[in-house]
Amino acid sequence: MHKVKTVKTAVVIDDHPLVTRGIADFLKSHCGFSDVHAVCNTADFWHMMGENHPPAMIVLDFWLPDGAALPLLEQLKAKHESIPVLVMSADDNPAICSKARESGANGFIHKQESPEVFATAVNALLDNGNWFSNMPNHAIYDTSNKELPITLQELGLTARQGEVLGLILQGLPNKRIAQRLSLSEQTVKEHISGILERLKVRNRVEIITKLRGRKLVSN
Repeated sequence: MHKVKTVKTAVVIDDHPLVTRGIADFLKSHCGFSDVHAVCNTADFWHMMGENHPPAMIVLDFWLPDGAALPLLEQLKAKHESIPVLVMSADDNPAICSKARESGANGFIHKQESPEVFATAVNALLDNGNWFSNMPNHAIYDTSNKELPITLQELGLTARQGEVLGLILQGLPNKRIAQRLSLSEQTVKEHISGILERLKVRNRVEIITKLRGRKLVSN
């Protein structure tokens, strides 16, 4: 009898075609994959999953055309928990690694890492391990055009406190916040005191600093 050759496949999800192709080629040439599917968005990924057997591994860019890939990651792990997922990003926001881990990723690696480190991370996941590399020491992140979502539940705030917080982050003073929400200034001050206590900060400046690079979203 002829021995059946095992085909080890992977999927790369990244909205930059050249990056996607480069990662796919590296996985085949250095990590022992027989075939690698490269897709650029969520819709193409689910279509590909419906047309093929589950892959041995998925490499996922944190930022996709429609925003952070966290919903896709969570849905993927709910349907295919056993498939290891390595999240990648060129964004230097240190919160990204922890968010990816919380959402079910088996590993995270920054795109500035060397090919050798990438290969080590891939092999760790294939051996049922994890790989969460630290952010580069020289990283200085700029999230002016990409904000990581954070919910009121994560911050421990009520819906009304969330409304007040959103207006604080817009730079509105207490009087304007009161007018916008049809509240008294005293009530606004009470909500702000609660927000300061929850966030463990002392003033508005520290609120804005603490939440820089984060986007307040509904639970």
